[in-house]
Amino acid sequence: MIQIALLTYNPFAENTYVLYDESLEALVIDPGMQSPAEQAHFQEFVQQNQLKVVGLLNTHCHVDHVFGNQFVKDTYQVGLQIHKLDLPTLQAAQIAAQMYNIRPFVPSTPDSFLEAGEVINFGNNSTLEVLFVPGHAPGHVAFLSREQNFVIGGDVLFRQSIGRTDFPGCNHQDLLNSIRTQLFTLPNDLRVYPGHGLETTIGYEKQYNPFLQD
Repeated sequence: MIQIALLTYNPFAENTYVLYDESLEALVIDPGMQSPAEQAHFQEFVQQNQLKVVGLLNTHCHVDHVFGNQFVKDTYQVGLQIHKLDLPTLQAAQIAAQMYNIRPFVPSTPDSFLEAGEVINFGNNSTLEVLFVPGHAPGHVAFLSREQNFVIGGDVLFRQSIGRTDFPGCNHQDLLNSIRTQLFTLPNDLRVYPGHGLETTIGYEKQYNPFLQD
């Protein structure tokens, strides 16, 4: 059974997720640790839980979600996987950090590219399905567990909100379409773990999200 650990890092209060099962093999999704203290905190969490990090995934490559990419790659000797359409976003992350007056960080490059419908396997038969959900970023993906009824959604759908679409490469209509065709077709009780803030469910957002009322 997949366990979901949420670790919140950096000035943007970004949600970094660590997914692992009884095998203790772990996937890291959107590592946002920026400072040495945050990196040490992450390492302590991995060590205390005796985890073996076997994969590194980005839902998308905005700067707050990629601060820790190279740290995780170097520390645990794993490759980075992103969607190919978000490569320009990743390449622009250093410029974005400068715009926010954030100190430089070690940039990263992807080692392989994710495809819509791809199944990621880890641990004891644990799986995640890749959903393509562009709009907040051109190559945004989400990671769905149909067996355990949850999705790691990045910055697509929040509790009573949605992702911003005023960044380069964003498209508001694409975002709404992604939510309605890829997420709102999932079960109402499916849990959504977003890139910022509290978890929610598909049914709750259908009923209460002001951006998605017809």
